[in-house]
Amino acid sequence: MKAVVYKGKGKIALENRPVPKIQDDRDAIIKVTLTTICSSDIHIKHGAVPRAVPGTILGHEFVGRVVETGSAVKKINPGDRVSVNVETFCGECFFCKRGFVNNCTDPDGGWALGCRIDGGQAEYVRIPFADNGLTVIPDHVSDEQALFNGDILSTGYWAAKIGEINPADTVAVIGAGPAGLCTMMCARLYTPARIIVIDTDEYRLNLSKEKGLADITLIPGRDDPEKVIKELTDGRGADTVFEVAGGTDTFQTAWKIARPNAVVVVVAMYEEAQELPLPDMYGKNLVFKTGGVDGSYCREIMDLTACGKLDAGFLITHRCALNDIMNAYDIFENKKDHVIKYAVNVKGE
Repeated sequence: MKAVVYKGKGKIALENRPVPKIQDDRDAIIKVTLTTICSSDIHIKHGAVPRAVPGTILGHEFVGRVVETGSAVKKINPGDRVSVNVETFCGECFFCKRGFVNNCTDPDGGWALGCRIDGGQAEYVRIPFADNGLTVIPDHVSDEQALFNGDILSTGYWAAKIGEINPADTVAVIGAGPAGLCTMMCARLYTPARIIVIDTDEYRLNLSKEKGLADITLIPGRDDPEKVIKELTDGRGADTVFEVAGGTDTFQTAWKIARPNAVVVVVAMYEEAQELPLPDMYGKNLVFKTGGVDGSYCREIMDLTACGKLDAGFLITHRCALNDIMNAYDIFENKKDHVIKYAVNVKGE
């Protein structure tokens, strides 16, 4: 089968690989129908994810059809259309029982797919703990609507959930990329008074307003985000700030635009260490929440998608076949042609 393989820092390749087999009674084998490229794949390519293992098939955001299940799999059946959770988790360890599935202590637990074990930029993939990591897609939900359920939509949903948003709050989101757009979409579920988004890409900012995700858009350099947000909030600052950009100075912007006693959620994955200037922020009494998504809400997200409350399908701006994915990587990594997300068709490959 064809698969995109991480070869080491700076190198990925489309190669032929053996079709995976069941290794554990809790496994399932999925025939991938639609996959995509994530910013985390680019971080792996850059060598910025130390846990990533060279020789691993990339891809952790995809949908497909179950072709085989192990004898211990009870909730998933061959023939089911499924979306795949970015995280594999046992459901039994200390962290899983508390919902912190990103920290599952199993060797295959947490973010393993496409990082430490073979992922879904391939024709077939093995999914450990299939009962926990697969969500059945309702018949009336398309593959494209379900594609982002297990990763960036889960990220936005998790971020909004831990952001402690109250009705009529002012929410600021730094970064209008795919994860930022999903964060805004999910923040809307909590009925804030306004969502302010900060980015340097005018196309993405316009998209966020066009889709009703943001009320106010700000461009650093053209606008002074700290000044504007304070003016909008009687000098206080934002009630909740989501840092989703991961730029060189965006973390500093995040704590500066937050009001005293606000929650700052760091969603971004940084490629460089960040400075926490405690003397400068002393007295703001901020609450910081950071880390990787706990993708334990996939069923809720699918239900919200099925009833029309969430729909991330508009993020797909580009489509291609698996044979053309290396060109797609170039376009996505270098943000060409106003790309937001790819839908990579694996059917018939």
